[in-house]
Amino acid sequence: MSKQEGDDPERFRWLAEGNARQARKRVAAKVVICDEDGRFLLVNPTYKQYWDLPGGMAEANESPIAAALREVEEELGFTTQISGLLLVDWVDAHGPWDDLLVFIFDGGTAGEEDVHRMSVTDEELSEFAFFSLAAAEARLRPDMWLKLSRAVGAKKLSGVSYEEFRQIGLSDQR
Repeated sequence: MSKQEGDDPERFRWLAEGNARQARKRVAAKVVICDEDGRFLLVNPTYKQYWDLPGGMAEANESPIAAALREVEEELGFTTQISGLLLVDWVDAHGPWDDLLVFIFDGGTAGEEDVHRMSVTDEELSEFAFFSLAAAEARLRPDMWLKLSRAVGAKKLSGVSYEEFRQIGLSDQR
């Protein structure tokens, strides 16, 4: 009869040492939420120049979906439902930041009552609003605009988009 991994302290220590040496990835989890008119929910962070999709960074050992749900609840006091994954994007290291995986989920449609219940409940945001896709482009950082447009395209095709975004010229400044 063989021992389970957890039953052998020496093997467990060896595995833990290997785990400690492996790379860690930062994970961002965002949500595409529409209103009944098909406009997209954007939030205006107080610490960024541009508007953004609702969501944020995952905490240690938190799943991307759990992070997305937690962030929307913390920022807007709104509980959304995730119906699927729309986009995964790898962003290379740039400036002071290590590389990052961005997950964008489908948060469905917020009804009129849902929209009225939303409010800014986190000091990281100054406001939120719904915008057409064209109006969203003017408010989002160019790379986030590309993520949103790819996520919308994936939703129309009932698929998932995967990309690798490279910050040309920035990764050399690390």
